Amino acid sequence: MELRHLQHFVAVAEDRHFTRAAERLMVSQSGLSASIRTLERDLRAPLFVRSTRRVTLTEAGRALLVEAERILAQVRAAHEAVAAVQGVVRGTLSLGAEQCVAGVHVAGLLAAFRRRHPEVEIRLRQEGGLVLADDVAAGRLDLAFAYRTRAGSDSDSDSDHLRSVPLAAEPMTLLCHPDHPLASAGPVLALHDLADEFFVDFHPGWGPRRATDATFASADVPRTVSLEVNDVHSLLDLVEEDLGIAAVPRHFRHKRDSLHSIPLADTGDAVYETVALLPPPQATSPAARALMKLLEPGPR
Repeated sequence: MELRHLQHFVAVAEDRHFTRAAERLMVSQSGLSASIRTLERDLRAPLFVRSTRRVTLTEAGRALLVEAERILAQVRAAHEAVAAVQGVVRGTLSLGAEQCVAGVHVAGLLAAFRRRHPEVEIRLRQEGGLVLADDVAAGRLDLAFAYRTRAGSDSDSDSDHLRSVPLAAEPMTLLCHPDHPLASAGPVLALHDLADEFFVDFHPGWGPRRATDATFASADVPRTVSLEVNDVHSLLDLVEEDLGIAAVPRHFRHKRDSLHSIPLADTGDAVYETVALLPPPQATSPAARALMKLLEPGPR
């Protein structure tokens, strides 16, 4: 098995198409097909189910994809580590981030990183925390900034392929329209006060949604999420039109002055925790280490 065979396999798995993968790799389609056949012969298992329009992974192919991505990420990290020893950080920084994470200004951080390491290509992808955790563990991302609950979950807890570095923690705040009855209900609300309300929230794959769900479940308070969105501004727009209320990280209240914010009790000291998700130290790329260095206090 050669590295180029794994590179070819991953490209076809990503594109689900031999012609597109060959064009992206700048190799002939016949050469790419021969490379995949060689890999299948070495592994003694078919990796793709081929049709006239697309290809799909077999069970063996899905198993190989996880390991192939991890192997290729480690090879890239090895090349970049040698360059770092020579005093140059180069290669690619693949970063994932949830929206509006506390404790890190992603755009400013990347701008500072680019000034210090102009030879590194930066790639940024915004996604929900569950996907980001899987992508860091699989080697598809160098690191990610995401929300999780204080207790964590099976998907974003530390493991052999994933570790977390805490960045910030903040309590839960309720946002509602100024004319909503809850706006005049008092300076602080309990979770039980919200049992009959309709909520606006993110899709379940996003960290703030999972943290909110976990908090209400722990308090044994039922919650109805009638409107689901994928971005912060859509959530705020819906609340501003009085179509629902939202339980969100505290700093969200500063994003829309027209909304009424109320602290929530019975939620613990810190409901929302922002973390940096990284692979184990030995697999962390020099670019990811350099980015994390910029988050450390003091002179850089």
